[in-house]
This record gives sequence, C-alpha cells and structure tokens, in this order.
Amino acid sequence: MPPPADIVKVAIEWPGAFPKLMEIDQVDFFLQPMASSWSLGNHENFALQIADATNFYITEKLHICLPVQYQTAVQLHERIQSSSMDAKLEALKDLASASRDITFAQEFINLDGISLLTQMVESGTDFGDLLSFTLTAFVELMDHGIVSWDTFSVAFIKKIASYVNKSAMDTAVLQRSLAILESMVLNSQDLYHKVAQEITIGQLIPHLQGTDQDIQTYTIAVINALFLKAPEEKRQVRLRCAQTNVIRSTTPINDEMAHQLYVLQVLTFNLLEDRMMTKMDPQDQAQRDIIFELRRIAFDVECEPNNSGSIEKRKSMYTRDYKKLGFINHVNPAVDFTQIPPGMLALDNMLYFARHHQDAYIRIVLENSSREDKHECPFGRSSIELTKMLCEILKVGELPSENCHDFHPMFFTHDRSFEEFFCISIQLLNKTWKEMRATSEDFNKVMQVVREQIMRALTLKPNSLDQFKSRLQNLSYTEILKIRQSERMNQEDFQSRPILELREKIQPEIMELIKQQRLNRLCEGTCFRKISSRRRQDKFWYCRLSPNHKVLHYGDLEESPQGEVPHDSLQDKLPVADIKAVITGKDCPHMKEKGALKQNKEVLELAFSVLYESDEYLNFIAPDKHEYCVWTDGLNALLGKEMTSDYTKSDMDTLLSMEMKLRLLDLENIQIPEAPPPIPKEPSNYDFVYDCN
Repeated sequence: MPPPADIVKVAIEWPGAFPKLMEIDQVDFFLQPMASSWSLGNHENFALQIADATNFYITEKLHICLPVQYQTAVQLHERIQSSSMDAKLEALKDLASASRDITFAQEFINLDGISLLTQMVESGTDFGDLLSFTLTAFVELMDHGIVSWDTFSVAFIKKIASYVNKSAMDTAVLQRSLAILESMVLNSQDLYHKVAQEITIGQLIPHLQGTDQDIQTYTIAVINALFLKAPEEKRQVRLRCAQTNVIRSTTPINDEMAHQLYVLQVLTFNLLEDRMMTKMDPQDQAQRDIIFELRRIAFDVECEPNNSGSIEKRKSMYTRDYKKLGFINHVNPAVDFTQIPPGMLALDNMLYFARHHQDAYIRIVLENSSREDKHECPFGRSSIELTKMLCEILKVGELPSENCHDFHPMFFTHDRSFEEFFCISIQLLNKTWKEMRATSEDFNKVMQVVREQIMRALTLKPNSLDQFKSRLQNLSYTEILKIRQSERMNQEDFQSRPILELREKIQPEIMELIKQQRLNRLCEGTCFRKISSRRRQDKFWYCRLSPNHKVLHYGDLEESPQGEVPHDSLQDKLPVADIKAVITGKDCPHMKEKGALKQNKEVLELAFSVLYESDEYLNFIAPDKHEYCVWTDGLNALLGKEMTSDYTKSDMDTLLSMEMKLRLLDLENIQIPEAPPPIPKEPSNYDFVYDCN
C-alpha cells in the first residue's frame, strides 16, 4: 500500500548530533517529537530551516511567525551593533542571508531593524564588506514590500547617491546602491525628484565604460527608471539635451562620454521608440528629401530642375527608380513609412546605410534591380520589415522588465550601434535571399531565416559588432538547415530506443537506394576533359558503365557531347572484374607525373584513378565535386566497398529523415513506449480457432 500523499520523509540534523530521517505530515507537522528525540526542551523555541542557500524557515502557514524567528531577529539586531568589527561582519552576513525569508524579515522590521540599518549607512563609519552586507540586507528586507519607500530621509538618499557618484567604489557596494536608487525612483514619485537632484546622466555614464556587466546592467536600470518616472516635458528636454551632448553634469562630457551617451540612448529605447512611432508625412518636403537622397546615391543622379522635361516624363523616371529601390508604393514611397512600427526609424536606417556604407548600398540596389522581377530582393520593403524585426528582437518600445536578463556588450562599442546593427543585418538578408534562391513569394520565409540567424548570433553574446558579423558568416542558410536537422534529431523522441531501432532497420534500405542511384548515373556516363601540362584543354573522353554493370566503356571524343554517348561509339572496354582498386587525390599516378597539376588543389580534389591488372591505370579528373562523388561512390559500390563521400552522407541524412517522418506520420502526439509490450503466454488450447470446414 503506498504511503499517504501528505506524508514525506525528511532528513533533519542538529549540530553535534546524528541526522535523522523522519516522517512529516505536510499539512499538520509537529516539532515536539523532533525536540524530544534530541532533548532540546520546549519545542516552541525551534523551527525547521531549509539547509540550502536560501535558509528559509518552514512554517505551517507562511504568515505565522514562530518564536525561533523572533529570537533570531532579536539576536541579529543586537549582534550588528557589536563593537567588534569581526563579530559585526559575521552578524551582517547572517542578516543578509536570513533577510530573504519573509517571516524573519517581518520580525526584524518590527524591531525597527530598517531604521537601524539606515542609521548605520548615514553614519558613514562602515566601508568595504561591512557596508556591502549592510546594503545587501537592506535590499533583501525592502524587497518583501513590508515597508514603504517614502519613509527614508534625504540624508540616506544623499549617502547612497554618493556611493554611485564616487569614481572608485567597491563593486558590491556600487551594485547595491544602484539597485536601491532604482527601487526608490520606481516606487515613489517624491523620491524620484530627490534622487534626480543627486544623480545625473553624466555621473552614471562612467559606470557603462567598465567591463563589469552587472554594473552596466544596474546602471541601465537606473537610467530607465529615471526616464520612465520623469514628467513628459522633462523627458523631452532630457532627450534633446542627450542629442546635443549637453546633459547637465558635475563634470564636462568628453568625447568618450558622448560616445557612451548615444549607446545609452539606444539601450534605453527612448530615441528609437520616438522615431519608431513617428509616421512619415507624405507632404513633408524634408522627409521626402531623404527618399530623393536614397535615389541620388543609388543611381548617381541629381535632382532635375523643374523645367527639365515634362512632368509625366519625370514622374515615370521617379517611378522606375523607386521600383528598383524596392518600395511597395512606386509612385509615392513616402506612404510605405506611414505604418508604425517601424515608422521613420526604417527610413533613418536606410539613409545611414546609404551614406556610411555607400558601396554596399549601391551594390545591393543595382544587383537586385538587374535580376528578374520575381527573384529581386526589394531593398525598401526588406529594410522596413527588418527594422521592425530588430525592434522586436531588442524589445524596443517595451517597458523594461526585471525578468529579462539579456545583455549585449556589442552595443557599447559604437556610437551608432543600432544603425550599424541594421547595416550588418540588411547585408545578411540580401546574402540569405541569394542562398535560398528566393522569389517574392518567399519573402516571409527569408525573414524567418534571417531572424533565426540573428537570434543565434546574439545568443553567443558577441563583444563587438565585428564579432557579431563574423559569427553571422558562419550561419549561412545551409548551416541553419543543418542546425535545424540536428536539433530535430536530438529531440527526446528521436533518441528513444524504438526510434533508434527503426533508424537502424531503415538505413540499409536507404543505402541500397543510394547505391542504385550511383550505378544508374554511371550507366548514363560522363564526359571528362583530358588534362595536360599544356594550357589547351579541348580534348574530351567519355566513360560509362554497361547496363549489366559488368563493363566500363570509354573512348576519345572530338568535342563535348550534347547528350549520352552510345556504347557502340566507345572503342575501349574495361571489365569490372579486372578492377583492383580506386585511388583518389594525390596518390593518383597522373597527379604524381604532372608537377603543375600536383600544385593545383582544386584538381587534386577532383582526381581519381582505377587500378586494373598489375600496373595499369585509367585516370580521371571529374568536371566538378558532384561528379567526383558519384563516380567514386559508384566504383566503390561495384567493388563491394563502402561509399564514403560527403554526397552520400548528405543523401543518407536527407532520405533517412524523410523516411522517418513518413513512417511516424500516423504516430503524431502519441507516446511511443520505451520497451515493446510483453508477448502473452500461449493459450492452453486452440479450440477457439474457427474451423472453416
């Protein structure tokens, strides 16, 4: 009979005594048996404490405080006031740990513990680890939401702000101080004004220049809090000041701080969000001039004067160019930017790309405008959708979340990091479009692949934009397909015993299918060039396998054939039974003979020879890698050897994956057992069998 669900066995220990395994009723447990077993006296003076990093107390109801927690709170309240620095430090460590438990926190706060901690901070006598653990305990106690943030004095705020404003401060103290300031700003409008008087943007910027990611993250959190709580008019003033680098500060803002300031704007999303939510006004001449600038840079044309040709001719010219630029609305592309998001932010990115990466911009526009209509990658539409995607990835326009821990140090390495991020991504999109051989109908598919490429590169947390770019180069469309395939095969369902057994059973069938395909290709034959040390390479020879797979027919040709060459026209024959081995690469005799060819790596990778009789060879140089794999696989199959080419491995993976999916199609959402069902015992008789007679 199974034990009751409410009864659990727990290992309980007491200092200096052997641990005991005891059964506890989760609904109504009693400490008396435990206290009696160790002769501890009154059980009401004790409680269970989880033996891990949290040290939480276990109570019958979370809102009930046990005497032990009150006693612990009293003891720590006294110990943190000790005159001995060592004793005080140990007490503060214990307090910082115990304060995570809400029942203890309630008791300590009732003893006016928060006031005691604030007095210790205001006195300024503690520093280093003493101050660090004091602030840690304060943060843990305040996180329970028992005490209002409005109760703290200006002196306390000034002291916390001074720790942030100091150029050299203990990392732990700085981190806790930033966390306290963020909570003050977010939880009290009155405290926001007091904190804003003590902390300025310019004073926070140096903390972004270090290498400690925690400090950078906490600093960004404080900036976000200040912007979120600021009145609208003051927020706009701050943004305008940020753009001109004149934010008030106790020290002048130098070039390096200005550099970090713009990065800060990007990370706090304020300027980006403002542009992202701004619609383009089709009648605004200044905004339309940006589109004219894109056209001028791409096609190297100047704005024509009003008297140059008829209006219809100029309109036709503009429409043609706007179509080449990839806008959806060819007549008035300004309409494309009325959708928010991304609004004007997309146009800003396009102009930045055209001005700062002019060669790449012109190449992309002209390259796509010269393709067929259905194969062109529309630059305008792609830029708009890509900007929207990047905003979604970086959560531009969303409120800061405490649950999000994404940190990307590469955005601290450039003064226009978001624009550079866009420039790298738009070139990636164009490259992926070509790799996928996409058409206009595949636009959404391409965007999904690009999103995956960017997300995978960001997951690696590159330290610079150059590192981000290099990692994208290793994430081609082919590589993405391989990763997807690998992830699918590594899923738990594909690693279960029945699935693995099915794969092993199918593999020989797939290998036989590949073998037959290779032999059929050999029967069709291939035209090979006669490579010599001379430059002229206009001689050809043809080789094919007989339909019965017993003879290789080959012979010289005057010119490259347009189709298959019949057996009758090939003069020479080589029985398959006479073939001894297939040799590849630099071991081939025709590679050893010709020094020039030996140095040609491309030719080496395509060379193979057939050894027959004693020292006779039939030498080949395949026209490409595909034909090389087909012929070496086919010849090895004729000799009864394993086919080991990359082409065979790729075919095996593809065909095996397809076959597995087809066979498992009817089992979707059905749990496959790990072990086969047991075979039932034979019946005592077979009288139940129907007699057909």
